[in-house]
Amino acid sequence: MTEPLAGLTPQAAVRRVRTRLEQAGVPDADYDARELYRLAGGGDPRLDRAPLPPDTARRLEELTRRRAGREPLQYIAGRWDFLDFTLAVGPGVLCPRPDTEVVCEAALDCLRALGRPDPVVLDLCAGTGCLGLGVRRFWPGARVTCVENSPQALGYLRRNAASALPGARVGVAEADVLADWGRWAPGSVDLIVSNPPYLTDGEMADLQPETAREPACALAGGPDGLRFYRCLTGPWQAVLRPGGWLVLEIGFAQRQAVLALGARGGWQGGSCRQDYGGNDRVILLQRPGPEGAKQSQKPDEDPRNDNK
Repeated sequence: MTEPLAGLTPQAAVRRVRTRLEQAGVPDADYDARELYRLAGGGDPRLDRAPLPPDTARRLEELTRRRAGREPLQYIAGRWDFLDFTLAVGPGVLCPRPDTEVVCEAALDCLRALGRPDPVVLDLCAGTGCLGLGVRRFWPGARVTCVENSPQALGYLRRNAASALPGARVGVAEADVLADWGRWAPGSVDLIVSNPPYLTDGEMADLQPETAREPACALAGGPDGLRFYRCLTGPWQAVLRPGGWLVLEIGFAQRQAVLALGARGGWQGGSCRQDYGGNDRVILLQRPGPEGAKQSQKPDEDPRNDNK
């Protein structure tokens, strides 16, 4: 900070922080300035009246320096909300994003269509575990295992699996999604949900500064962004029971490519859902059942869908 914040009113301090963040090119600097004030030990700057004491001012100055350096706000906070619970997050793990909540909603719709009270669910490339925990939060009978390969991400995953939902833990498995599908017996899982790495090489070379601070292994999907989708629609199909569902987060321009992989792999029920910003975000695919067997009910159509 060019000028000290101690002695300023909360509103004046937040205005100064916002200006500093704007100068650094931080998106949504007003929101971030208020969050940094709260993290520094303040409350609501619109309600607080007392001038900032020196210790609070020093903390706010340090947090502002970090955010102006384009460190993700989620990493600075160390915790971030997803749906109605809070996750531990920090360097080495992908930040939970609101768009991913739509993936969890779609997975829950598939479980309703299946109608099993205690479905077996895998969250592949789990990161913080947000998807698996989200399923467990709203389908208490689900037997969920979150699968992750990154040692750094596993630390956050284990912490969240043990404490994000008090009294409702989920399993954690260390495995490589691109190689270890054989660890699960054929036909043993009802639903697979995943937010895999899906950025292309070109997109990886043009990341926003905040995203560039997140682990590349959680972002990079190969030259065309489809490396993980080929595997998920390929050998992982055998892990699902007949009629089981695969629910995938995708990049906004990957709808046709991922649906094509599903069709090529013989999947049924291929459809796409949009996020609340109107972007294609979720692919739903169903493993075919035995010849002549009745498939489970198709998940209710989402009003954001446009599958023409």
